[in-house]
Amino acid sequence: MSLITIVTITYNAEKFLGRTLHSVQDALRGVDSGLIEYLIIDGGSKDETLAIADQYSFITQTVSERDHGLYDAMNKGLNLATGKYIWFLNAGDEVYDPRVLTQLIENITSDADIYYSDAMFVLENGAEVGLRSKFTPHQLPQNLKWQDFATGMRVCHQSFIAKKSIAPQYDITNLSADIDWEISCIKNAGRTQLLNFILCKYLLGGTSVQNHRRSLLDRFSVLRKHFGLIPTIINHLFIFWRGFWFARKNGKYW
Repeated sequence: MSLITIVTITYNAEKFLGRTLHSVQDALRGVDSGLIEYLIIDGGSKDETLAIADQYSFITQTVSERDHGLYDAMNKGLNLATGKYIWFLNAGDEVYDPRVLTQLIENITSDADIYYSDAMFVLENGAEVGLRSKFTPHQLPQNLKWQDFATGMRVCHQSFIAKKSIAPQYDITNLSADIDWEISCIKNAGRTQLLNFILCKYLLGGTSVQNHRRSLLDRFSVLRKHFGLIPTIINHLFIFWRGFWFARKNGKYW
C-alpha cells in the first residue's frame, strides 16, 4: 500500500498533460517512490496523450478505455487506488512547486482524514491569475466542516486530499459531483487539516465552466440534497448577491 495515490484523468489531453507530469516529476525528487502511486485514467484518447505519458517512468499504471465522462473516470481511479490517501490532479493542473510532496508527507504524519489548501489559478500559458481564496469569494476556513459548503465550493477539488476509506463514489450524472464528493468526505471524516502551503496550480476552464448553466443547476441539486430545499433557495440568493458584489468590486471571476 502506498501512502498517497495521485490520479490524473485524461482525454485527448496532449496539449496540457506534459505540464502536469513534469510538475509531479519535479516534486518526486528526494521522495521515497514507494510512498506515491500515480495513476492515469484515460478515456480512450486519439491524440498523443498516451505517448506523452509513456515518457514518464514514475507512472504506476495507465488505463485507457472509453468511459462515461469525467466522474466515471474518477470512480475508476478511486477503485484502482491502493494509497491511504487519494488526490485528484487532472491534465493541465500542476503540483504547485517541487517541495509540495515532501511537505505533504511530513504533514500526513498527523493522520487527519482530510488535508486541504488554497489553489493558484493559472491560464493556459501558465500565467498565475491569483489564489482561489482571493480571486473568488470562497475564503478558506481554518477548520473545514461540511456545513461550510452551504454557499458553494469552499475548497478547490484539486487541493483536497482525503483518505480513501472515507471517499464515496462520484455521481457520474452530476456536473457538480465534486462538491457532493467533498461534502460526503467531510461528513465521513473525523478530522480535517488546513495546510500552510499551496498544493496545486489549477488550470482555468474545466468541464463545469464550459457547461456553466447545467453546472449551476446540478450544484443546486447537490446542496438541496445536503441542506434541504428552503435553506438552499435562501443560500442561492446569497450566492448570487455575493457574486454580484464581488464581481463589481474585483472584476469577473471564473
